[in-house]
Amino acid sequence: MVRVKICGIRSYEEARQVLDAGVDTLGFVFARSPRQINPETAREIITRLPPFTTTVGVFVNEPRYSLMEIATFCRLDILQLHGDEPPEYCHGLSQRLIKAFRVRDASFIQAMDSYPEVQGILLDAYVPGVAGGSGRTFNWELAKDAVARGRPIILAGGLTPENVGTAIRTVRPYAVDVASGVETDGRKDPVKIVSFLQAVREAEEQVSRPATASPLAKR
Repeated sequence: MVRVKICGIRSYEEARQVLDAGVDTLGFVFARSPRQINPETAREIITRLPPFTTTVGVFVNEPRYSLMEIATFCRLDILQLHGDEPPEYCHGLSQRLIKAFRVRDASFIQAMDSYPEVQGILLDAYVPGVAGGSGRTFNWELAKDAVARGRPIILAGGLTPENVGTAIRTVRPYAVDVASGVETDGRKDPVKIVSFLQAVREAEEQVSRPATASPLAKR
């Protein structure tokens, strides 16, 4: 099963739209971004969420003391490190961790190995001066090499209802992560969310379906 995370939640109404569509992992961006949310608002939303909802806080080069304060205050389940945080930054953090890499070439593969303490690797497009959320894709063949390393790979970067199926069939990721691809005029669009999830499930069924043997194989 390919997991789905919808990132950039800014209101309880958006959170409910995502949950009602069948997605149970919500991302809250605490770094500077058009989707940035303050800890107080995030906490208000998170405390109203039903059981079995997973919350992810997205940070970019946040001082560790501030990261830990926000994580505790907002009751975050997972911390996503989307900046230049070194491996030692991860030591001693109690929440599960996702380390994001902006993919420009294959050099990120070796860098992944320097983060043994993180539970997941997120791959996003490299855009100069932009930490994430650019809405651009990257070469998915590079992501396939990361999947082959055996770690949970979360595919991000320019995913939409139109291309996520191809992305899944190409990469076979553990999860996909989307923000702008399910938005209209900067706000989450429930129709696009449903379409995105439907495309994920269709692709998931296709990659799990056993290949049909050629009738020539028995000759």
